Amino acid sequence: MIQWANHLIEAEKNRKGVEPLTALDPGITVAAAYQVQLVNIQRKMVAGQRIVGKKIGLTSLAMQKLLGVNEPDYGHLLDGMMVENGRKLPYEKVLQPKVEAEIAFVLKKDLTGPRVTELDVLQATDYIVPALEIVDSRIAGWNIKLQDTIADNASSGFFVLGEKQVAIDSLDLSRIGMVLYKNGDIMNTGVGAAALGNPATCVAWLANKLFEYGMALKAGEVILSGALSAAIDAEPGDYFQARFAHLGEVSVRFGA
Repeated sequence: MIQWANHLIEAEKNRKGVEPLTALDPGITVAAAYQVQLVNIQRKMVAGQRIVGKKIGLTSLAMQKLLGVNEPDYGHLLDGMMVENGRKLPYEKVLQPKVEAEIAFVLKKDLTGPRVTELDVLQATDYIVPALEIVDSRIAGWNIKLQDTIADNASSGFFVLGEKQVAIDSLDLSRIGMVLYKNGDIMNTGVGAAALGNPATCVAWLANKLFEYGMALKAGEVILSGALSAAIDAEPGDYFQARFAHLGEVSVRFGA
């Protein structure tokens, strides 16, 4: 595990993509990949960062088919990954970034598997906010299989949360619409149902999946529930903005 964790952490430090783990070790398992992920998360915690939540990836059927899987994956969110809404993210902090628009949940109660339901998620949610996730890969050219992205903290980079905190009591999450802009141009649109039919379903999946590894979702954590549309490549100077029905907007600019 340490060897592959070193492989990925060096790529992050050097800002240079590396070979996929699945090419170097074709026998690497999903369970082993999650262990690699945790090694580097623990290293960053020792260095002073703290876990503030989780992200869920591969929530669209198209992405699952692309990687030949039938369920999502997850990664950890650290406080060092947070970017203030509307602020600039220096491009030297990323390798090959893409931007996704998502709905983020902030929990007021713990969620512990193995039988967490969508209703449990709704009852445990304090509020939701609009979010952008800057996904990134330490694997050169995004040449990834499932084990590669899991080991690489589910291809996480950074994330941005909007300021408008919305209670979910009267909302149908599956019908919340979103428009993603790049430099003022519409790139794509999406709706809550794009994430496994309902973003709350994704959060329930995560709570139950974490149970397999002896973990739970904690009150106060931020959960990025999955992209509502395709990820868009980001270059230096690009400005991204997502507007959501009911939730307002969220934006980020990449430094030149």
